[in-house]
Amino acid sequence: MSEKIHIVASLGEQKLVLPGLVNAALAANDRVKYFFALIQAARSHADHPESPVPDLRQERVAAGVRDSRWDEVAPAAVKLGDGRYRIPGAGDMVRNMDHEVELMLRPLADRDGFMRRAQSLHQEWPGTEDDSITAREIDRLTAGTAEAGDSVHLLVMDAHKALNALQREIAAETVEGAAVYDIGPGDRGLIGAFMRGVQRTAPLKLDHPGLGTTATRAGDQLVLQNDIGTTDAHVIVIHVRDLQVELTYTDVHLARLLFFQRLLRRFAVRWKDMVSRREDALEGGMFHMSVGTFSASAGPELDAYLEFLGSRLVFLIDWNRARKRLKALVPSATALALLDWAADQDYGHMAFLKAGGEQLVYDALDFAMRGEARYGERLHDLLGAESATDYLRFVLKTCAQSSSRGEPESFIQDTVRAELLACLRSGKQRLFEIAGEHAAFLVEIAGAVRDSAMQLRARGNGAQVARNAARAKAWESRADDQVNRARSAPRQYGSGDGLAGIVAAADDAADELEEAAFRLTLMSASGVEGSGVDLAPLATLLVQAAQEYVKVVESARLVRRGAREDMQDFLDSVHQVMALEHRIDAAQREVGALLVRQAADFRSMYVLGEATKNLERAADALMHSSLGMKDFALGEVTAT
Repeated sequence: MSEKIHIVASLGEQKLVLPGLVNAALAANDRVKYFFALIQAARSHADHPESPVPDLRQERVAAGVRDSRWDEVAPAAVKLGDGRYRIPGAGDMVRNMDHEVELMLRPLADRDGFMRRAQSLHQEWPGTEDDSITAREIDRLTAGTAEAGDSVHLLVMDAHKALNALQREIAAETVEGAAVYDIGPGDRGLIGAFMRGVQRTAPLKLDHPGLGTTATRAGDQLVLQNDIGTTDAHVIVIHVRDLQVELTYTDVHLARLLFFQRLLRRFAVRWKDMVSRREDALEGGMFHMSVGTFSASAGPELDAYLEFLGSRLVFLIDWNRARKRLKALVPSATALALLDWAADQDYGHMAFLKAGGEQLVYDALDFAMRGEARYGERLHDLLGAESATDYLRFVLKTCAQSSSRGEPESFIQDTVRAELLACLRSGKQRLFEIAGEHAAFLVEIAGAVRDSAMQLRARGNGAQVARNAARAKAWESRADDQVNRARSAPRQYGSGDGLAGIVAAADDAADELEEAAFRLTLMSASGVEGSGVDLAPLATLLVQAAQEYVKVVESARLVRRGAREDMQDFLDSVHQVMALEHRIDAAQREVGALLVRQAADFRSMYVLGEATKNLERAADALMHSSLGMKDFALGEVTAT
């Protein structure tokens, strides 16, 4: 048939007729599909009169059906029983369908047995003189699956595909890659603007089919249609009239429709209410339609919008598959945000899918975690929400850029592995920073206890002792915040029994020191500060132990295989904490003996005795945390 068309065209005959027939057939396709939707809506209302009646006025106008009386048909439909329905105007509706199908088939008379199928269907064409029609007759018209045999709707769907193919065959020329025919003198610039956008981002689809564009003129408007993908209901039709652009977009995936609307948010597109339709032949049985209108202030703005619109279409291809792959790694909202970001940056998602999708990331995790990664575990649980988002942005960007440069997939795999290792190291360093901040608060709290002990020894101002205790309480609360930050860190950063566990163990020292600071306020309040027992030396040792623990934390992050000097500094600090803990034990026993010999009364013996126990337990907590840090750091060295 293709060769026959070219021969006829060379004679100068059908070249003028066939494009008009195809144009009329495509317009008839819009009208007959409107009538399919109308009769289905009428039947649905008759079956469920309590449900809202869909308003199909927008679809009627878009399809070019001018008679507004059809807007009243669905609400007036009733069920008669015995599988019959009374639908006002049903006879005219069926006759209109017959006429529109005839218009559709005129350019296809010699193709694929369309006329034979139409004649066979006509043998059971409904008779509707009294505006009644049976459920079986409606199904014979509108059924979208072949299980019950052929239907008018199936014929229309197949004819529409054939018409699109025929339209591309008969296009008299191309403009910037778009197949065009019967266009006006001012249309080339508009088509060119749209196609510049399409071609700028088209390489991002890699070898996936799609994005073929056809253009023609229908009355006073330019009509552009782009072949986004292979799904029947995934369609975009663009009408340009003067400075106004109206696009009609349909999709089986509501989330992708909303994504498309977000893609155009930089322009003031006015979106009409979305309409959802049931269609048995489509995935999920449902598709959604939205109409958006943009009014440009001048020609340059119109060109800019058309170019940008064309550049966004590539990001719709396989979008839902990419969303599902990302949802395996992060929550749904994060996956949507990542796809928005990738489109805004002109990276897209096709290269990510080609490189393996979520499996690419799981392989990197398995490598970075030395075989301990669990397939199906969410990335945001391992890295945290912010780090997981940043990492996946890097992956999407790397896949797109490497693919555009023609780099092998092995390079992409190595790059995303290296970035994940760096991400894990960075996260662990942040946890070390949390541990360091917590250790610094321990020094401050220990210093407050020491200052209070000195005030009591000098029989100083009891108000100062109370202020020290208040400061210790505030610092202890801030230390608790660091513990909570450490506990919320992803496990791969060292939470659980790792760094977060060490911080939690060290927090026992904060609790004991703060309790000791409080107990010393009781000495001043009770007027028993002159007990003759000096806690200042013991408290000073606690300050030194806390300072050495800070060195333990800070030097632990520097420990690396083969770095002998850093390793020695780290081990020296650990041993210093252990030595101070032994000295504190001895000092605590000396204080106990002095209390027995010199305490003025039971109150001072009790308060000071409990305070020394707090200090001794704080020293124990510091020693255990230092030993835990040693085990953790040495384990990290041996694992690298």
